[in-house]
Amino acid sequence: MPSWDQVLKEIQSQVGPLDAVRRKYLKQLSRYTGRNTIAYYSGWLSAQRLSPIHSISDEDKNAFMSAIKGSDRDRGLDLILHTPGGDAAATESIVDYLRKMFGTNIRAVVPQLAMSAGTMIACACSEVIMGKESNLGPIDPQFNGIPANGVLKEFKQAVERIKKDPAEQPLWQAIIGKYHPTFLGACENAVKWSETIVTEWLRTGMLQDDDQAPATVQRIVHGLTDDEETFNHARHIHVEALEDLGLKIKRLEDDDKLQDLVLTVHHAFMHTFSMTSCLKIVENDRGITMARIERPPQPRPPGM
Repeated sequence: MPSWDQVLKEIQSQVGPLDAVRRKYLKQLSRYTGRNTIAYYSGWLSAQRLSPIHSISDEDKNAFMSAIKGSDRDRGLDLILHTPGGDAAATESIVDYLRKMFGTNIRAVVPQLAMSAGTMIACACSEVIMGKESNLGPIDPQFNGIPANGVLKEFKQAVERIKKDPAEQPLWQAIIGKYHPTFLGACENAVKWSETIVTEWLRTGMLQDDDQAPATVQRIVHGLTDDEETFNHARHIHVEALEDLGLKIKRLEDDDKLQDLVLTVHHAFMHTFSMTSCLKIVENDRGITMARIERPPQPRPPGM
C-alpha cells in the first residue's frame, strides 16, 4: 500500500475538471498556431470586491518565469491578456523580461479586455489579435483614480485664467491649492514615463519596419493618452479605432478556427473565476500554472 508521502503526491497530482478543460484548450490553441502560448488572466470582472492581486504586479514575473522555463523560445510567444492593468514599473519589467526571452516575436491576444497597463503590454507586441468583442483602453497614468493628465491640464488652465484675469485667483485658489508641488511633479513624470516606454516599445516592435513609424507612433501614443480623446480611463476602445490609430491588428474573425479556439480558452478561464475563489491565473500550453486564490480573513486571537 502507498505511504503517507505517496498518497499526498497522488492527491496533489490530480487535476480538477476546471484545470483540465483550460489546459486542454490552451494546448489545442498552441498546436494550431505552432507557438508557445501563455494565458495571463485576472478575475476582476467576476470579483465581489477588487483586490491588489487582480492588478499587474512584480509578483507576476515569477509566474512568467515558471511558464517560460523549458519552452522552445524559437517558436515565439502568444500572450493571451485579460487584465484591468496595474503597476507601470512592474509592467515595464515584465515586458523587458518577455523581450529578453522571445525578442519581439510576441503576439498579444485579447479575447475581451486588456486595459491600462494591459494595453501597454499589447503595444509592446508585434501585433494584437482581437475580435469584435475585444477592447483595449487608455494608458494615461492614474493616482488613486485621479488622472495625471487631467491634473496637469487643470493646473495649466488655472494659471492661464489667473494671468488673463487676476480677479479670478480666489476662484481658482480652492482648486489648485489642493495640488502639492511634489504631486504635480509626480504627475508630469508619470505621464512622461508612460509615453516614453510605449513609444519605445512601438518603435522597436510593432512598427520597426514601418516607414512612417515616427508619425504613427506619435498618433498612437496621443490617441491612448490624451483624455480629451478618450474622455475616461475606463473607456473601452474598439478594434476600428485602434486600427485607425495605426496599431497592427489581426482580426479573429479572419480565421474561424483561431477564433473558436481563443474564445473557448477565454470561456474556460472565465468559468474558473466564476466557480472558484481564484483571483489570477498565469498558465501555459504545457499545463504549468500559477494561480492566486483568495483566502478568507483569519480570526483574531482572543484579546486582540
